[in-house]
Amino acid sequence: MALTQDIVATYRGPSRVIRRFLAQGRNEVRALLFVLIAGVLMFIAAAPYQAREAQLDPDIPFQARLYWSAFFFILIFPILVYLFAFCIQALSWIARRKVTGYAIRFTLIWALLASTPVILLLGLTAGFIGPSIQLQLVGFIWLAVFGWFWATGLLCADGSVE
Repeated sequence: MALTQDIVATYRGPSRVIRRFLAQGRNEVRALLFVLIAGVLMFIAAAPYQAREAQLDPDIPFQARLYWSAFFFILIFPILVYLFAFCIQALSWIARRKVTGYAIRFTLIWALLASTPVILLLGLTAGFIGPSIQLQLVGFIWLAVFGWFWATGLLCADGSVE
């Protein structure tokens, strides 16, 4: 199935998509590729806001803003995702859950990637409207969608959801 079809299917029923991915076995290359794709899409989503900020404050040029944004989302962000997943894995080990480290990493990464359509909307809202109640609302929607996808993925990986 194409990646875009999997993302759309996740909005219809995240447990089916996560179960299918996890049933294919451990594939760290896929997880790394997905986190890099999510980082690139987040970089694209941040570009309208960076353009807005460069227009309002010309001391830092648009190219410099894009450079540091790309540096963060493509290089630093995947490292932070893996570190966060490691922390969650330690907490699940303390809680004596039977979910694997790969399942935690993959469900986190998939939740990020599957929620990127809302992140792109968030970037457009930040770029065109700026700081406002609309931006906060779209941010809350993203947080809810991301939380829904990740919680469902973790429950599927733990065997709690059928």
